[in-house]
Amino acid sequence: MIRTAPETPRAEALPEAQTWLCNAGLPPVDIVALPGDVSPRRYARVHLEDGGTAILATYPPDMRSSCERFLRATDLLAAAGVPVPRVLAADCAAGLMLLEDLGLQTLADWKARPWSELGLYFERAACLGQRIAGLQADPVAGLNPPLGAELLRRELGQTWDLFLVPRGLTGGAALTAALSAALDELCARLGSGPPVPCHRDFMSRNLMPLDEQGGVAVLDHQDLRLGPAAYDLASLLNDTLFPPPEVEERLLAAATFTRDEYHRAAAQRTLKAVGTYISFALRGAGRHLPLVAPTLARCLHHLARIPESETLAGELSRVWQPALGPIAP
Repeated sequence: MIRTAPETPRAEALPEAQTWLCNAGLPPVDIVALPGDVSPRRYARVHLEDGGTAILATYPPDMRSSCERFLRATDLLAAAGVPVPRVLAADCAAGLMLLEDLGLQTLADWKARPWSELGLYFERAACLGQRIAGLQADPVAGLNPPLGAELLRRELGQTWDLFLVPRGLTGGAALTAALSAALDELCARLGSGPPVPCHRDFMSRNLMPLDEQGGVAVLDHQDLRLGPAAYDLASLLNDTLFPPPEVEERLLAAATFTRDEYHRAAAQRTLKAVGTYISFALRGAGRHLPLVAPTLARCLHHLARIPESETLAGELSRVWQPALGPIAP
């Protein structure tokens, strides 16, 4: 039996998954669909006959290559000492994978905890980010296209088209041209440095607390690729949970890249994330809309700290002011 969690009305029954689990020697007692966004990939919590639980991932036919990349990335990260869910069984040809169940909450779900507690988890996560950056480049390069200037620009194009332009947030003709040129230069500079392995979505919603001592595991790592050296730390510090300045400064003090590189990566990442949240909402998944305003404010903060956009920040602050409150689709 496959049940749907109350907050996930769109999950589908997958009787073939039950057969596959039984054939793998892991007969299920119950399968409960888990909430997701708009990806065709689905997740469910499997309650097994032995009393344990595991996570079932199902991939539609056009996403089977993502299943293979997840397996390869899992091997690379585990070999480097990065905690990731163990793969208990997999059949990528059928689009089925069973993963270790690491718990009910991600680090993002701990948002009510004080930063005196959360800071330790962010420090451990930053150390894991450094470990990821230290992976051998060649195996990572074969997984996904690099996060270079072209892809960075394309990501911002979605935010420009779905959010900034429809809401009049590019200003008049002069500001629109200046902002477009500044973002283009930002992406060019960000993509010009020596690339390193990066998770690409290294943030609190993809980090699972393992204990009360700061241990975390890394999820959703199939997009592992080469990219800007500052990108993963910029993602960690500027997505969903926003650490106070003292935590940000403490983690930046140990970084090997410049502050300009960090602010560029953070500006690009936050502006890209705003477009992602709006895209999800337009497709019926609006649960990230409360993140739009604080994420846009974070972007403005970083744009004011890099040469290519610092002179625009004051005018952008005025033009973006209406969007710095609650956002509706």
